[in-house]
Amino acid sequence: MATTSPDLPRTHELHDGTTIPAIGFGTYPLRGDDGIEAITSAITAGYRLVDTAVNYENEREVGEAIRRAGAEGIDRDELVVQSKIPGRDHAYDKAVASVEGSLERLGLDRLDVGLIHWPNPSVGLFPEAWRALVDCRERGLVRSIGVSNFTPQHLARTIDESGVTPVVNQVELHPLFPQAELRAEHERLGIRTESWSPLGKREAPFGADPVADAAAAHGVSPAQVILRWQLQLGAIPLPKSGTPERQRANLDVFGFALTDEQMDAISGLGRADGRLFDGDPETHEEM
Repeated sequence: MATTSPDLPRTHELHDGTTIPAIGFGTYPLRGDDGIEAITSAITAGYRLVDTAVNYENEREVGEAIRRAGAEGIDRDELVVQSKIPGRDHAYDKAVASVEGSLERLGLDRLDVGLIHWPNPSVGLFPEAWRALVDCRERGLVRSIGVSNFTPQHLARTIDESGVTPVVNQVELHPLFPQAELRAEHERLGIRTESWSPLGKREAPFGADPVADAAAAHGVSPAQVILRWQLQLGAIPLPKSGTPERQRANLDVFGFALTDEQMDAISGLGRADGRLFDGDPETHEEM
C-alpha cells in the first residue's frame, strides 16, 4: 500500500484566495440510510471535500452525514461542501432560490463552492445563473463559485459577460478522456479542474498495460494509479465509493509518484470517443 508523502500538496489555493482539498468525495448516487453511512464514513476517513448536486437528490443525506461527523469531532469548517444548480433553475430568480434550497436541505448557512451543473446552451440562460451565483457570493450564501461541464466557449462567454472567472470547472476526466485542451485552457485562465468519474466507471481501464504495469511497479492498486495520475495532472478527482476500505485506499495516493513515461502512457489511453455517455456539453442538457 501507499504511504503518506509530502511530494504533492494536500490542498490547492483557488484564484479567489480560498483553498480546496486536492481530492474529494463524489456522492452520486448515494441516498437513504446507506448513503448517509457511506458519506459519514468518507468524512471520518479523511475526505474534506464533499460534492453533491440538486439533481443527485441527496443533499439531505449529505447534511446529515456532516452532522454525524461533527458529533465525532469533525468540525463543519474543516469541510468544503459543494453543490450544483440544475438546468431548470438557470433563470436568475430560480438560480438564487436553488442555492437557498440547497442550503435548506443541507442544513447549512453557506455553500463552500456553488456550481452551475451543465451549461444547457440551447436554453441560453447560464449567464443568468452565473450572475445569481455572483450575487449569492456577495450575500455570503456561497464562498466560492464555479461551473461544471463548461467548454472553453462557455467559459469565455461567462467571463466576458460578467468579468468574473469561475474558480473551478468540474468535467468528465479519466484516462480514456483526458481533456488535454480543456485543461490547458483552465491553466491559462487560472481555473482549477475537478474530475467527475475520475476512474472511468464501468470503462475503467484497470487492466490496460499502462495502468496495470504502473500498479505492479509501485505496489498499489490500478485505481490508486489512476487517482495519482489525476493528481499529477493537477486535477482534483472526486471518486465515489460506499466501501470504507476503498474510500481509504482512494485517499492513500500521496506516497508514490508516477514517472513522466507512466503519466504519458496512461494519458495515451485517451480516445476521441472516450466519453462514458453522450455527454458533450454542446448538446447534452440536464434539467
